[in-house]
Amino acid sequence: MYQVRTYNKISDKGLSLFPADRYSVTEDVSSPEAILLRSHKLHGETLPESVIAVARAGAGTNNVPVDEYTKSGVVVFNTPGANANAVKELVLAGMLLSSRGILQGRDYVATLGDMTDKAEMSKLLEAEKKRFAGSELAGKKLGIVGLGAIGSMVANAALALGMDVYGFDPALSVEAAWRLPSDVHRMESLQALLSEIDYLTLHVPAIDATKNMINRDTLGFMKPGAAIMNFARDAIVDSEAVVEALNAGKLRNYVCDFPEPCLIGHAKVIAVPHIGASTAEAEENCAVMAVNQLRDYLENGNIKNSVNFPETSMGGLVSGCRITFTNQNVSGVLGNVLSVFAENNVNVIDMMNKSRNDVAYNILDIDTCPSDAVLAALKSVEHVISLRVITRN
Repeated sequence: MYQVRTYNKISDKGLSLFPADRYSVTEDVSSPEAILLRSHKLHGETLPESVIAVARAGAGTNNVPVDEYTKSGVVVFNTPGANANAVKELVLAGMLLSSRGILQGRDYVATLGDMTDKAEMSKLLEAEKKRFAGSELAGKKLGIVGLGAIGSMVANAALALGMDVYGFDPALSVEAAWRLPSDVHRMESLQALLSEIDYLTLHVPAIDATKNMINRDTLGFMKPGAAIMNFARDAIVDSEAVVEALNAGKLRNYVCDFPEPCLIGHAKVIAVPHIGASTAEAEENCAVMAVNQLRDYLENGNIKNSVNFPETSMGGLVSGCRITFTNQNVSGVLGNVLSVFAENNVNVIDMMNKSRNDVAYNILDIDTCPSDAVLAALKSVEHVISLRVITRN
């Protein structure tokens, strides 16, 4: 019986994928093998020694101490792309709100509650509507920083709206490049992109390399009157610098999903309470993906969409026994493990070895499960971090 501890509200559509006869999924499991969460912060919490996997139903994992867990052999999963459409639609809404006087017009109309004459109100609105005039998105230049699942979807939508799209992503993967429309102008630097565009949307993770990437210096490259959409992470934008640019008329608007005290009440700021992925569809998609990834790892040892371990899969275990182990990514470890098998006449049917940065992960199918003595010998191999035995009845 696998034990899974949940935090936050996880969509029932995802939780229903855990077979009731093989999984106990609750908020108060004492010795869980896995943790499933959304925004709950695990930093500073003691992780039960039983935990071998953590899955976040969302793209970012800044609420999980990934480096710490990696050293203990704990695989951390996320769900890239599962909420991409929800964020894409909010980005489009942000651009529209920053282009037209929609919110301002709504607020003005709300002040007319004392009027009772329909004709008089119509005449007044006709006279006042010029105060809320804006501009169209068609023909404008959109810059996208980060061309992954969300960025590529935003690019497609913007092109369909008639915008000219520029993209910058120094870490663009081959898979992401295939998703990217050919009409997107690939820029070689952030500075080159910022100097061209009327709108900027950010879709990069919050890591050391992206912290405050939009700051006083980079804002200086932007054309006067540009607008910024930040539905990625608060840490990638220096909000104080943005406020200075807004006050100086350098920026037209700042639309973000991360309100901060310095932004509250500013007439040129549209801030919403981190609702980028808050749709029923996105929450369901994230939960389904997270649960499927956890199950495949717990039941088969396969890894997909991990932020700290290499993608590794040998399909489902049909019969026999599967050994998985994590080790420090140094030479000789796999050879030493195989030597233990050879010395004990254990036949390896199939195997896979992958590495990522300082960690390596291995899957080995063998014809019969080894003895406790052999398992103890495997665990004692230098640089082996953790080891699992998976069987299929």
